[in-house]
Amino acid sequence: MWNGVEQQVCGKKWKYGVRVQEKEQEKVCSTWQAVSRSDPLWHRLTSVIWGRTHRMHTTWHEEYVYRHQTSQNFRLGRSVHVTLHFDPTGVDIPDGLTCRCLTLSETHLACGFADGTVRLFDLATRLHVATFHPQHGDRFGRFSRAVSGIIITDPRIIFATLDGDIYVAIIEGQHQARRAHIGNIVDDGSLVDFTGCGRWWVGLYAGVPGRAIHIWDGNTEELVYVNTTLTDRESLRGWHMLTELTEAIGRVRVTSEESAVACTSNKYVVLDLRNPAFPLHDRESARGFIVNSFDTNNEAFIIVDNRGRAIVRRADTLEELCRFNTRHGNLMGCMNLGYALLCAAGVIRVWGIEHGQYLYSFGENIGAVSAMAGDDRHVAAASSNSTIHLWDFGAQ
Repeated sequence: MWNGVEQQVCGKKWKYGVRVQEKEQEKVCSTWQAVSRSDPLWHRLTSVIWGRTHRMHTTWHEEYVYRHQTSQNFRLGRSVHVTLHFDPTGVDIPDGLTCRCLTLSETHLACGFADGTVRLFDLATRLHVATFHPQHGDRFGRFSRAVSGIIITDPRIIFATLDGDIYVAIIEGQHQARRAHIGNIVDDGSLVDFTGCGRWWVGLYAGVPGRAIHIWDGNTEELVYVNTTLTDRESLRGWHMLTELTEAIGRVRVTSEESAVACTSNKYVVLDLRNPAFPLHDRESARGFIVNSFDTNNEAFIIVDNRGRAIVRRADTLEELCRFNTRHGNLMGCMNLGYALLCAAGVIRVWGIEHGQYLYSFGENIGAVSAMAGDDRHVAAASSNSTIHLWDFGAQ
């Protein structure tokens, strides 16, 4: 249960809580028995390794066992694959069923579509349980209400549309979304990506120079910061997104350390959300980046350049954790604490980010992908034919 780490207990050698013996029966000393019953110990281990602040099981020891087994399932490729079903009727624009973004929580998967609809699935039952709609129509183009991004912080779901509107709804409520922020597309441009956590909401805009990053206080819903020139080169493309299904302009993600990492095809920046006026890092690339390959976990981010070279870095220091060659130039990607998942030509491939080693490929070919998301248990991907795929690596 020590995730492969050997310990010295009672002056003897132990591994996974059991004494390593070359002969006969393994015995557990009284000191280890006392230590192993300490729930604060398992709480500490689970927090350090997986960043867990609350448990889903009865004890922290059970939580640790579950997380360790699930991580092993990821390493060995043991998962259950399903497709999620929903009623596609009622879509009133061409390409309205194109899924533009996916967001996972411990209990739900949210899918944002080009017609502005957010469909919510229960991960336990894998059933479609709720649908949320924006309140207004296509004021600035047929895709102006397309969903830019989704945040799930139970019991709330927050989503934003391309025209800059932000909506808040209660997951177990009446499924009516309240508009928390009215977009100003003329002054800000198109809201091309949206993400956040309980404390912060972060939007990435393109269309108006000098207004690329917007940050809101997630508790008060007040806008607290507007600045950066990250998307100035992409201003024209930002306006085209209102009327056309275009390639991704940029992505923005948050880490558990209250920082945000945002990228375009030629640059990335790292911001401290508590003091965003002074970027922690600002880097350009001569080779250029594949925007759809970019993602973060609690403390690091991955990005692939146009030659297919992937690099994983710590967000706070830019320390390189690993690099590997994907051998592909058109990728959609996501990552969790231990693994990078990149989809090319319909096949999802997995690398371990500790050493950058290639591990395996998913058995399913899902065709062209329009969105992808992953956490430490699930991976979700949306095919261009509007099929939502879900892989569950959870310990059974």
